[in-house]
Amino acid sequence: MDLHKDARFPLFVEELAGTLSVHAQYVLHGNFRDLHLVRIRDRDHPLQLLEVLWNRLRPLGYQVLLLCDQLRGVQVMQADDSVRDAVLTLLKPLEFPGSSPDRVQRTMEQLREIVGGWRERRETARQDRTLPPLRVALVVDHASRLVGDVSRLTPEERDFFLACLQLAEAAQPVEPPPGSTGDAAVALFNPVIWLADGERDLPNWLLAGSERIRAVAVPEPDADERHRMARVLRRGYARSEPSAPPLSEQEAEEAVGAFAGAASGLNLTAMRESLNLALARRIPFRAMPDAVRVYRIGVEKNPWGRDEIRERIVRGEDPADPRSIPRRVLGQEAAVAMTLDILKRAALGLSGAQATSPGHRPRGVLFFAGPTGTGKTELAKAVAQVLFDSDQAYLRFDMSEFSAAHAADRLVGAPPGYVGYEAGGELTTAVRENPFRVILFDEIEKADKGVLDKFLQVLEDGRLTDGQGVTTYFSECVLIFTSNLGVQRTDPQTQEWQPLVDPGTPYPQLQEKVLRNIKEHFERVVGRPELMNRLGGNVVVFGFISPETAERIFDLQVGNIQRQLADGHGIALELTDEAREVLLAHCTKDPWKGGRGIGMVLETHLINPLARALFAARGLAPGAVALVSDVTQDEAGRVEIAVDFKNGTEHGSAGA
Repeated sequence: MDLHKDARFPLFVEELAGTLSVHAQYVLHGNFRDLHLVRIRDRDHPLQLLEVLWNRLRPLGYQVLLLCDQLRGVQVMQADDSVRDAVLTLLKPLEFPGSSPDRVQRTMEQLREIVGGWRERRETARQDRTLPPLRVALVVDHASRLVGDVSRLTPEERDFFLACLQLAEAAQPVEPPPGSTGDAAVALFNPVIWLADGERDLPNWLLAGSERIRAVAVPEPDADERHRMARVLRRGYARSEPSAPPLSEQEAEEAVGAFAGAASGLNLTAMRESLNLALARRIPFRAMPDAVRVYRIGVEKNPWGRDEIRERIVRGEDPADPRSIPRRVLGQEAAVAMTLDILKRAALGLSGAQATSPGHRPRGVLFFAGPTGTGKTELAKAVAQVLFDSDQAYLRFDMSEFSAAHAADRLVGAPPGYVGYEAGGELTTAVRENPFRVILFDEIEKADKGVLDKFLQVLEDGRLTDGQGVTTYFSECVLIFTSNLGVQRTDPQTQEWQPLVDPGTPYPQLQEKVLRNIKEHFERVVGRPELMNRLGGNVVVFGFISPETAERIFDLQVGNIQRQLADGHGIALELTDEAREVLLAHCTKDPWKGGRGIGMVLETHLINPLARALFAARGLAPGAVALVSDVTQDEAGRVEIAVDFKNGTEHGSAGA
């Protein structure tokens, strides 16, 4: 389409057009394959790059726009009618970059002719030395694919780009056609425009070696451009669906704003495709955020939009329900209550609602801090069960495995050229397979700083781009970080373990100390204060296990052992009051080990010696009773239990 002379073009196009008098070649990199908005008579028009270039170059006197790549060779994309036939006869096959010296030479001859506007051949053909050269722009598409490895050029690739560098230096501006006026009446280069995905996809010495070659970045659309594109697409929706209920001016503007906000991080082409998806699925324009969500994550179902998930949260906080969170995580009433509040906020889509532009951050973010064995991991599992009613929705990463440099590559995939590049990232692949997940990052303080930087990006933008350039969105996930930060530390000089808080500290004081110590760690030790800023008020502090709670956990775990014996072997396990008291004392004497410590002691003080006693027993029939009447431990730490089997075998004892 030919645009009005007062049309307003994107800034990167104006940068190119404004420097054609001094630059012979350009490397356009970035978002050039997107649609680009050109404003004419106060209305925006989304155009492809070649359309934008042609309409900007024509007023400057350019008569031909050529496009070439490795597969299709050189094509005439646009040309004035008066010169089109002549251009078709002047063109020769063009090969990039050439696989032999002869091919390189032939290609460079053709490039020199194009850059010179075919002056000599036109004069020879017409026998007219006053015939002016043509003004031509050549666009080289897929320039990033011209070489296998830009850091290891083959001799043929090196010679080709060296010839291109020499061509830029030797090029001369083309004089304007006779009768040109205004901007067209200036000598300008016939540019070679390389389209590269990244600025470094071509040899760095090509750009650094000549002032005649300029790199021009094509940026992603900003919020204003997305808003303008949303208005354009609203008009397109109205034309495509004339039977759709009309929107008032205020409703239309609200729908445009919602669309533009939901499309944060998308380019303009993706916005257009989201509209096409909405038209195909009969989604009304006011519901365009739903279409954008489907476009992003590739699935139409949305558990967050159903009442079912809210009902599960209500059941999950009911202490009367045996599967509820308070029944699974004992003695952490404050932490459980805060977690449930954050889940309710996530279910309603209100996470980050106070921000002017909340973007597409994760549905929920939780940071569980506190002593070990207090229920942090168990609460994360309970959250996954409550939200998605599936153990498959729970994904755990142990951050002690991500403490080395370049550990972030495991999460998002290795860069091109590195081992494991084809495999992709463990985190990004898992989320693309199922975007509705609870993801636990256990012991976050052990992660490398590069991994923390990836978390910052997820918390801020809700997305990660892996080593293969594929973007993964985390907008439907709940992220949970766990840490012992603020509770204990290792002395940097003596390497000895030091407590920062004490068991029995009232919860308000413990919470204040832990939060302060966590903040100090991220600010002074890690140097990532922005991570705490992103977490905000989502830090949930767990307290020490109280003696009463420890006893409840003890009874639950003993009950689990009894149930396992009964179900698997038909044997009833019983403890005398004396044996129970001794076991309870052993299991709860160290409050720093929490509920996990109770299980570890039960394993060494009950399960192991009981297993040996069962192996030694003979003739036990289903329905037998194993009565533990005594638990003793000698100075060497050896544990012995006295077990009486009531199906007729003799009294026995077993040691640990």
